[in-house]
Amino acid sequence: MKEIRRTQIFITLVALVVAIIHVVFPDLTIDAITVFLLVIALLPWLIPLVRSLEFPGGWKVEFQELEKAKNKAEKAGLLSSKRKITKKPSYSFETILDRDPNLALAGLRIELEKRLVQIAKLNNLNVSKASVGQLIRLLNQEKILTPEESSALADMSGLLNSAVH
Repeated sequence: MKEIRRTQIFITLVALVVAIIHVVFPDLTIDAITVFLLVIALLPWLIPLVRSLEFPGGWKVEFQELEKAKNKAEKAGLLSSKRKITKKPSYSFETILDRDPNLALAGLRIELEKRLVQIAKLNNLNVSKASVGQLIRLLNQEKILTPEESSALADMSGLLNSAVH
């Protein structure tokens, strides 16, 4: 966290210095460049408050929640760093990722649910009509998932549900 704070301060100071120099030397006018530099100076401080940014051309960035879920999943050991690169996507949702990211997230959520059901059945647990949240709680209660894994999966499930709806 300290490194993020230093980066925020550095970006803010650099942008402010550039904005001041720009204002001082070219006839003390405030133009679009100065305003843009001031926005850049404020941006590092606003990012923790912003959920997502959408830019012209359909470029959208989701920040906080996605990053937190990813970090939790990494700590719990749910993300493999040694993924095999194949020519074909392994899952159907990967084939539509570029065309419809929301539909791809829905597919990922379905895949998560299928895997949780599969794990529960392999452990002889009754999971008929159980939701993802119920599956995660059940697998945690039975000590099949660690608390860290359960927490990371619950966060991911919530994010995927939000994306779908």
